[in-house]
Amino acid sequence: MGLSWQQGPLAPGAVGRLLIPDPLPERLLFAEPLRRRMRVRFGGSWITDSEDVVLLHEPGRYPVAYFPLADIASGVLEETEHTTRHRDLGQTTWYTVKGGTESKQRGAWQHVGLPDHAEILKGRVAFAWRAMDAFYEEDERIIGHAADAYHRIDIRRTSRHLTVRSGGRVVADTERPLVLYESGFAPRWYVPRDDVDESALTPVEGQTFCPYKGLASYYEIDGAKGAAWSYEDAWQEVGQVSGMVSFEADRVEVYLDGARMSLEPGQNVVSHGVDRNLDLDEAVPDQQD
Repeated sequence: MGLSWQQGPLAPGAVGRLLIPDPLPERLLFAEPLRRRMRVRFGGSWITDSEDVVLLHEPGRYPVAYFPLADIASGVLEETEHTTRHRDLGQTTWYTVKGGTESKQRGAWQHVGLPDHAEILKGRVAFAWRAMDAFYEEDERIIGHAADAYHRIDIRRTSRHLTVRSGGRVVADTERPLVLYESGFAPRWYVPRDDVDESALTPVEGQTFCPYKGLASYYEIDGAKGAAWSYEDAWQEVGQVSGMVSFEADRVEVYLDGARMSLEPGQNVVSHGVDRNLDLDEAVPDQQD
């Protein structure tokens, strides 16, 4: 989750509400200085390197980084005849992006008809994430989309008793689960492999990607597809849950301290990559340069 994506406070599906008497506008856009050095690589060369990036949060979209024209290398942008109109930000000009011997049509855009209240984006260009080779903060590659400062994950140890059943079968039984709190989502409970009946888990094809946790693999339990998942090699920041198993409360019976859990608001997750066609190969660690 982020400020405007999935269940964030400015997203269409927000689970919370602002305690104000009048409703907010249907769409709220929020732009702010990123305050991080960000670089873009394309065609084997650095095409922009900036400490003056602005991040745009738009409802239902991943955050997008906008770079000042002055920080983009000469000859990188070639204006095209293609223009569009953004519903909030006005006329938009598109560019062919050139780097080394490579070029990408419509690889970048600039809002050239900005209303006065959006002047923070004036003279700035955004690069299409999937069209570029890679984006970096300092020397570390950022996968999936620009990092959202409003996204946070906390993992806590607990001695609560968690059991998972499918029909009359005990699939998992533990008093040492980990609970993962992720901004805007309901808590997720992870069970150590030693406390799971592995014979109940049938691996299924297909993986999904989280920019903050890595690649998730899925399991079927008694015909219920996607009833469980695991980050088998979770990213370092959330390495505590690597190899552990979490269960979907609407597909199997999950009990916490004897009380059956149900699917809570904010527990459904929209798979990453819906609007950017993210290739899972991009998320494999040895692909990170």
